[in-house]
Amino acid sequence: MDKNSFRKKCLKKLKVVSQQSRYYKDYLVSRKIEELIDNLDVKNILVYLPLGIEVDLQKLMKKYRRKKFNIFVPFIEQESFKMVKYRLPLKKEGSFKILQSPNSNLIVEQIDMIIVPVVGVDGNYKRVGFGKGMYDRFYEKLRKKPIVVFVQRDSCYTREDITDWHDISADFYITP
Repeated sequence: MDKNSFRKKCLKKLKVVSQQSRYYKDYLVSRKIEELIDNLDVKNILVYLPLGIEVDLQKLMKKYRRKKFNIFVPFIEQESFKMVKYRLPLKKEGSFKILQSPNSNLIVEQIDMIIVPVVGVDGNYKRVGFGKGMYDRFYEKLRKKPIVVFVQRDSCYTREDITDWHDISADFYITP
């Protein structure tokens, strides 16, 4: 199986998750992430703002923001993104029309953890995403590599090695 056919198979699987089970699965993933954060020494966390098929972690983000953690989200710029502070109001902007926090010129020196949504994962625990390579380009630019946590609402895993050398790999892979 190649990467593109695996991506299509995983996307099809993720699109049929019922609305009712989404909430429960998102809750389970959030609990596992909480345990991980509480057991690791992290304060600066990059989290995504979800698309419909991705685990919604916004309640978790708000909780840790109240606990004085630094929560950042991607702000898309051309073929990659930069980190901005998670703050309201969220707006659908950019060429992909996804939720984003307001732009900022804040320069973030280091993040401790990055939580990344995945479409699928291969045998080397490397990410198969939507195919734009944004997380790969962003991760490549980081001087100090953070803990990488892949999250997915339903597991879509292959034992085969189907990713490219530049695809990021996970330290942790969390599913319900």
